[in-house]
This record gives sequence, structure tokens and C-alpha cells, in this order.
Amino acid sequence: MTSLALLRHGPTLWSEEHRLQGRADLSLSDAGRARVERWRLPALCLDRRWIASPLRRCRETGEILAATHDRPAPAIEPRLIEMSHGEWEGLQLDELRARFGAAMAAREAQGLDYRSEGGESPRELQARLLPWLRAAAEAGEPLLAIAHKGVLRALYALATGWDMVMEPQEKLANDAVHLFRLEPGGRLAVDRLNLPLLEPSSAR
Repeated sequence: MTSLALLRHGPTLWSEEHRLQGRADLSLSDAGRARVERWRLPALCLDRRWIASPLRRCRETGEILAATHDRPAPAIEPRLIEMSHGEWEGLQLDELRARFGAAMAAREAQGLDYRSEGGESPRELQARLLPWLRAAAEAGEPLLAIAHKGVLRALYALATGWDMVMEPQEKLANDAVHLFRLEPGGRLAVDRLNLPLLEPSSAR
């Protein structure tokens, strides 16, 4: 069994505005950089191999955490790249719901098979991640992966059987590390979720 810790990147201007980011290669916002500088990783994350999505917001998050935790910067893992939102990147869900009405509601009700116009579905993202999970399980090395909301949700769904239609049993917090057990063949199981990165006084 291999331990896999997952962490979403820090805030960008688009995440602060609730815009679909997908493959857009955004930097952290000034507020996002300041927030990541306040993050303190649990001790169990410090002796792992660190990897990150190739997108700038994950690379920057990893570089800041490396500096504040006296660690080398994470290695880049291309397979952790975010789910594509195609033509809808940069738009807000509320904007799309207002524009498309019932058609948008029907699309969202597809859960794992939801797909933005010209984008990728969560199920397709899971299929893309499976070879990486199998390779990581075979290597047997504990990992900390700095990735994206779509990647975290897709992996949580793999681990729990969540169909993405109803709300998940547990909400995946942003300022938190999520621990999974990676078993032979790339099977994933939840260990512990929402290990906080901020002290209560700085969590606002």
C-alpha cells in the first residue's frame, strides 16, 4: 500500500471569481501567494516525494511550499494537468446556467459524464489518471501531489464510488491535505480528508 497526499493549488484571480480554469495557465493571485505562504504542511507530508501539475498555479504553489518547508521544488507530473473545460474556460457556472437554462441543468445532471463544450468529462479524466495511479502504486513511494480541483474530485470519486450527481459525502476543503491509500493495481481508498494547513486564527 502506498500513501498518496493530495493538495489543491493556491487561489488565482479566476478561482476567486469562480471562473472555470481548466487548462488556462494562470499564476497565483497576490492574495493566493500570500495565502500559500501561510500554509504549514502536516509533518507526514515532509518526507514524501513531491510532484505537481505542469500548470503555473501548481508549480508556483509547490515552489512557495518548498521554500517555506526547506524542500526541493516538486517534480512536474504532466498527467496531473487539470480537466479541460474547452470553450467554457474563463466563464462562470452561473453565467452558463443563465445562458443555457434547462440544457445546462441536464448536462450537469450527467455527473461523471458531464462535459463542458469541447472539454473533458470527469470519467475521461479518471481514465487519464489511472495509468499514473498504477505506476505510482508499483513504485511504492509515498507522494504529495499538488494538483487541481477537478483532479481531486475525480480521484475522490474513484475512491468512494461517488457519481458526481449528488453532493459528496465529504466536502474537499481547499486549505487542506487529503490522504488516500493507493493499493496494488492503482485502486484508491480514502484515508483521511481535510487535514488543515492554516491555523484557525489565519483561516479567514
